[in-house]
Amino acid sequence: MRSTNPLGRLFGPNPFTSLQDHMRVVVECVDILPDLFDALLDGDTARVHSGKKRIFEKENEADRIHSRIRDTLPKRYFLPVSGRDLLDLLGAQDDIADSAQDIAGLLYERDMEVPDVLRTKLPEFVAACVDVARHAASIVEELDELLEMGFGGTEAESVHDMIDRLHGLENATDTLGMDLTRALFSVEEEMNPVSVVFWHRLIEWIGDVADHAESVGNRIRLLIAH
Repeated sequence: MRSTNPLGRLFGPNPFTSLQDHMRVVVECVDILPDLFDALLDGDTARVHSGKKRIFEKENEADRIHSRIRDTLPKRYFLPVSGRDLLDLLGAQDDIADSAQDIAGLLYERDMEVPDVLRTKLPEFVAACVDVARHAASIVEELDELLEMGFGGTEAESVHDMIDRLHGLENATDTLGMDLTRALFSVEEEMNPVSVVFWHRLIEWIGDVADHAESVGNRIRLLIAH
């Protein structure tokens, strides 16, 4: 059936469909992180290895979609927005899955015994960072409506509100991450110095999931502004 959307007739297929497909896989990837850390806390090595495998599979799936978009986007679409802006958004989405892969790889390669001072707040931190990624995905799902409305009007205002909410959620993860870091440093003299370094790195990488999700919102704000 021929599209009744005048923008669709002018610009061709919706350029955001593949970006949304990619972001959905990214969220499936980071959604595994809470179970991965539950397995770590339980000392269940088999579940850690299983979680790592699933995360790597999802990250590879996201990479395949990423490559397909990069290869076809400039050729398939007369774009209503900058192709560079869309690729920057794609890159920000991909960074979320890359961070999840880095986390899973470290937990697989190194025996990361969880210090007691981290046990209570670590799952909360992981869950909060994953929630930021999920919220970013909900904003990406609004791109269809933004396109329909020409990136203006009440839909743009609604998306701006969602992005503001995204920033608030990410700021909350910063606080949780700093609390974890302070807790880690409070017992650093009792720990192997190498373990302190790796735990500090791991806390940063978990926070990166939320940071990159916030970048997705920032890229969408730029799309609206342009």
